Amino acid sequence: MAVARLRSALAVAGRGERRWLGTAAAEVVESRAVPEIARWEPMGAREYYDYRRAIYGDITHKAILVDAAGTLLAPTEPMAQVYRTIGEKYGVNYSEDEILMRYRRAYAQPWGRSRLRYVDDGRPFWQHIVSSSTGCSDLQYFEELYHYYTTAKAWQLCDPDAKYVFEALRKAGVKTAVVSNFDTRLRPLLQALNCDHWFDAVAVSAEVAAEKPNPTIFLKACEFLGVKPEEAVHIGDDRRNDLWGARDAGCDAWLWGSDVYSFKEVAEMIGVDV
Repeated sequence: MAVARLRSALAVAGRGERRWLGTAAAEVVESRAVPEIARWEPMGAREYYDYRRAIYGDITHKAILVDAAGTLLAPTEPMAQVYRTIGEKYGVNYSEDEILMRYRRAYAQPWGRSRLRYVDDGRPFWQHIVSSSTGCSDLQYFEELYHYYTTAKAWQLCDPDAKYVFEALRKAGVKTAVVSNFDTRLRPLLQALNCDHWFDAVAVSAEVAAEKPNPTIFLKACEFLGVKPEEAVHIGDDRRNDLWGARDAGCDAWLWGSDVYSFKEVAEMIGVDV
């Protein structure tokens, strides 16, 4: 009943739109600027937090689950710009706008070659996306682009203070995990960005054979951490994949960029001082 109350309360929070172009390597977020308006608390949320504190103590959740691309990480440059810049020497002559349009169209189509888009290293899927977006099927071009998105040069942290927050969370005994629709490049990417040690577990769709919003990937993350779903809160920027998927698994869920805007805010909401 209490979980249902929070789901109902948070469902009305934040209406800001975010447009996903995809996930993992070529993923990029195009979001409208969030207007500077007064923040307000969802109806019933405060009562629910008080209820949780009565049960769990001052820290309301035992675990935090975090989406990767778009929440923890963001591309350093627009995807279409990277595709075009690297592709010029391979004969790619589409404009960035054309690449973006073709990428969106290709990504929106059902992927019929397997049940999951990201199987192992995801190469077949990404080869299809790259060739569809740029009109170039040169294998050397694809490999250069594919490798680029495995490096720290391609990605940056969404929250520059994330390191201090995750250190505080772990010091407070809160377990942490990344939950992401990604191929097997995610682990080496987290290592390259020197943030892999912030997390007790990583649930990657390519490894657990389930992609968000399938609740299975959230349940796997909770299993890895040794917590019950109702003891965890998931933070992500996609309403369908992150909010609905996590709540279907029995977790709390907050929308990045709408319900919360920083990991410090997340920590403070569950009762951890940073």
